[in-house]
Amino acid sequence: MTTTSRIEWTEQTWNPTVGCTKVSPGCKNCYAEVMSSRLRAMGTPGYEHGFELRLLEQRLQDPLLRKKPTVYFVNSMSDLFHDDIPDAYIEKVFDVIERTPHHTYQILTKRAKRMARFFAKRPVPKNAWMGVSVEDKRYGVPRIDFLRKVPASIRFLSVEPLLEDVGALDLAEIHWVIVGGESGPKARPMQQSWVDAIRIQCEEQKVAFFFKQWGGWGADGVKRAKKHNGRELHGRTWDELPAQTVQF
Repeated sequence: MTTTSRIEWTEQTWNPTVGCTKVSPGCKNCYAEVMSSRLRAMGTPGYEHGFELRLLEQRLQDPLLRKKPTVYFVNSMSDLFHDDIPDAYIEKVFDVIERTPHHTYQILTKRAKRMARFFAKRPVPKNAWMGVSVEDKRYGVPRIDFLRKVPASIRFLSVEPLLEDVGALDLAEIHWVIVGGESGPKARPMQQSWVDAIRIQCEEQKVAFFFKQWGGWGADGVKRAKKHNGRELHGRTWDELPAQTVQF
């Protein structure tokens, strides 16, 4: 099952696995966990066990059935490199990716070390963009070095939820940086100075910068509904894409 996405930087989601476990502060208010509970209550197939990790082999073929070139966010409801997902199953996912070169796949993980280990002796399909989450200095920033080891055509960072000033970033061999604040009733605030520091570093290091959202807190430091805070930073939207890309 694939689903049209409301995520600003993709078109559709493809979830051949669902469910996950928490590994760092960025996971604290996981939107996928909340959504899984809602989908379970609605009786949606695949979520009978809520946020428990499950491999859904029946979904593997979904992209093969779609002829229109599509940008897929892979496992928006899970983490493809979770320790409990066998290498053999991950290989099945990438086999589908290789067989559908007309699609573009965005794969994001917090298990950067395992991702680097998986690709140490495997090629990355050219239509697979590989990314890591970077929410803070302690857990997030070290993932960038592991990502750099992955021989992907596009490497990207999802700096969301941005929980603190992440300091100086080495963006060598990184092509795209997405930044966003946390949403939801328990959202933690994001300061504009943290966002600006990343934006400036992207500009200096010639990396595409995409500002996704303020989330539950506005640029003025006031908590309100996400829709009222919008996506503007300094009066404009920042929707830069990596150079080797498709239009969506």
